[in-house]
Amino acid sequence: MSEMRFEQPKTAEAAAALLAGTQGLAKVLSGGTDLMIHMRNGNVKPELVLDVKGIAEMNTIAVEDGGYRFGAAVSCMQLLENKAFAATWPGVIDGANLVGSVQVRGRATVAGNLCNASPAADTVPAMIAAGAIARVVGPNGRREVPVEEIPVSPGKTSLTKGEFIVSFFLPKRAPRSGDAYLRFTPRSEMDIAVVGVGLNLTLDASGTCTDARVSLGAVAERALLVPEAAAALIGTKVDEAALTKLAAAASAAARPIDDKRGTKVFRIKLAGVLARRAAEKALSRAKGN
Repeated sequence: MSEMRFEQPKTAEAAAALLAGTQGLAKVLSGGTDLMIHMRNGNVKPELVLDVKGIAEMNTIAVEDGGYRFGAAVSCMQLLENKAFAATWPGVIDGANLVGSVQVRGRATVAGNLCNASPAADTVPAMIAAGAIARVVGPNGRREVPVEEIPVSPGKTSLTKGEFIVSFFLPKRAPRSGDAYLRFTPRSEMDIAVVGVGLNLTLDASGTCTDARVSLGAVAERALLVPEAAAALIGTKVDEAALTKLAAAASAAARPIDDKRGTKVFRIKLAGVLARRAAEKALSRAKGN
């Protein structure tokens, strides 16, 4: 086996060229909270490790077109500590705040959480619910991809050879909008979601829901966007009847497996329960509470 190469490019295009030109396994190092463990255990033996933390556009959090763009090397803790971002997207913060321990959050990134492609990733349903768009850079240039289209199955993404995520864009929020992410775990800390739900909604002046997005985690081979669950809320006051329909739609969309953390039956039921609770939390936030 040849020696591993370690590169620190200064531009996204240079990074993409290095990734595309590598014959063997190439890995992007941003936070490294999963990659370093896999390398240490011998599960992953890359030919190239590409440290992208020196790429300026991957390290910023900035207002853009009334929304927010944050770089793929921005840590979860940097998002948490950005008061303006946290106030605008509290549901995304709900997810980021559940990644590992405080020490892990100081290194871990949303991009890494997404590209690991774990169905149980905590930041992903919240980002899907937010309508986040990933900016992907590759040998053929740049493209914009909705976050829900990045994960394909456990450990597999839709990114092609030489491609990686450079940043995320979250659109401008309408007035009276709120979002939330909730998960269930057997333990309160340092555990993996049995079910996770991200939910984002907007109300008009009368309190009627005019827009919504609902995403489920840990109930399929990837995080799911569930339009049927959103449709249960749109046009309603997010009342008891709407919440009941939302829960039913969320449960109907779940297609989980049985494993040591939960049964199919439990997860399907829990998807509905958590969707309802996430809607109540998002509604409260949309009303300014």
